[in-house]
Amino acid sequence: MIKTDSGFDSIDFEVTDMSGDWLPDWLSRRASGMPNQIAVKGKTESLTFADLYRQAEEIAKRLASLGIQAGDKVAWLMRNSVQTAVWIHALSRLGVVQVPLNIRLTASEIVWQLTDVEAKLLVFDDIHTEKAAEIGELLPSLTQLNRNSIGELPFGNAVLRDRIRLSDTYCIIYTSGTTGRPKGAMLTYGNHWWNAIGSSLNLGLEKTDRWLACVPFFHVSGLSILMRSVIYGMPVIVHESFDPATVNRSIEEDGVTIISVVSHMLFRMLEEQGDRPYPDTLRCVLLGGGPAPLPLLEDCERRNIPVVQTYGMTETGSQIVTLSPEDAIRKLGSAGKPLLPAELRIELDGQILPAGEVGEIAVRGPSVTIGYYNRPETTKEALRDGWLHTGDLGYLDEEGYLYVLDRRKDLIISGGENVYPAEVESVLLAHDAIKEAGVTGIPDEKWGQVPVAAVKLTENQTVTEAELIEFCRKQLASYKVPKRIQFVDQLPRNASDKLLRRLLADLFREEAGAR
Repeated sequence: MIKTDSGFDSIDFEVTDMSGDWLPDWLSRRASGMPNQIAVKGKTESLTFADLYRQAEEIAKRLASLGIQAGDKVAWLMRNSVQTAVWIHALSRLGVVQVPLNIRLTASEIVWQLTDVEAKLLVFDDIHTEKAAEIGELLPSLTQLNRNSIGELPFGNAVLRDRIRLSDTYCIIYTSGTTGRPKGAMLTYGNHWWNAIGSSLNLGLEKTDRWLACVPFFHVSGLSILMRSVIYGMPVIVHESFDPATVNRSIEEDGVTIISVVSHMLFRMLEEQGDRPYPDTLRCVLLGGGPAPLPLLEDCERRNIPVVQTYGMTETGSQIVTLSPEDAIRKLGSAGKPLLPAELRIELDGQILPAGEVGEIAVRGPSVTIGYYNRPETTKEALRDGWLHTGDLGYLDEEGYLYVLDRRKDLIISGGENVYPAEVESVLLAHDAIKEAGVTGIPDEKWGQVPVAAVKLTENQTVTEAELIEFCRKQLASYKVPKRIQFVDQLPRNASDKLLRRLLADLFREEAGAR
């Protein structure tokens, strides 16, 4: 039996299978044990755990009439809402592997993921009807379902889970790769379970806790909040998207105690909040999405805003290293220590480095992905001897606290979204006028970083910067489109003819200096 001493009687499961791989279904236990507790609350709709259970079960039974069963891959294209939360739990009841799709991607980008993951069904909401139609034209063989039409389906012969096998795959979330193609990180129920347990052991649990979800459910950060809700028995306040004024008002009016944000979101919240203090009920602002600017952290310290830095990624089921609340001021700028029972070390060329030396961050533990879908070689490269090699650079201080220096080599983080240069370069190179292309990130006051590109033209070809940007816009999500494109005679390369992306930024600094 796992039980907290925080006043919650929520993480309280008797495991009858001594193998340790099975637990009672989380939502079922919440519905029976605390039926009248609010589970999800939106702008116009609130559901108790009993309501959530009943609605999810009905959807699951109707989906079964389409032949959907455990193990099938079901992708969804939906914005945050109470009903999206219902659907996520409905898919879990059927035991399918769900594939959250980034709503900012183009139809062609989504089709690639749907094909790669061998999806059996695509579920979408009304907002994405037009994009679903585009996907249908490109992939007519895939069955689609507007979620509002679920009531038109009959009840099928559904086999609904009443127990969770921790080793079963819960979801596949695509994360961009340096080869220019995304890869699907497989996360199990156990990954989410241990992530939630590790977070609660660090941040604690209180009866009054309410977690505000203004990060997308299609990102692991948003999805993990829904998992914690049914594991902890905790209400989630759901926002369709991020708006600083709406978030600040919700913190004050909805009793929000914890919120997950990235730096640019927090900056906008503080800007909108002005001199008004946040209520004492807000006990934790979980800050992720890349290294946080020190001035932002210092501003929060002056305002007594309880910021807790964290480090994680899709492959770790969200946070895996987090600063404890009592260390928030003393270790300003640190991402903290690994959450129990995860482990952390810094490596360089296969050697474990001592404190103070910079190297690659490697982590292992039960919240780490089991691998990438249909990518055995990529999995083998990333997961070596049980350790996930993140590609991120950092160091440990003498007390074992992690300081993250950079997010992956070449990675651009724009507004909390990952932009991989190779993917943008591949689109640019598809244009007839482009012979060579290089993409990097440059600082931006609003988004942290934005992508920019340097290109070399094919002989006797001409194209304008505006034409190239429009070309990219048709094939890439808006945050991936280069904000500036510079034409060059030669791209910086090493002796092996490998593109030196780190030198590309110098081209744009020189351009700015010449203005």
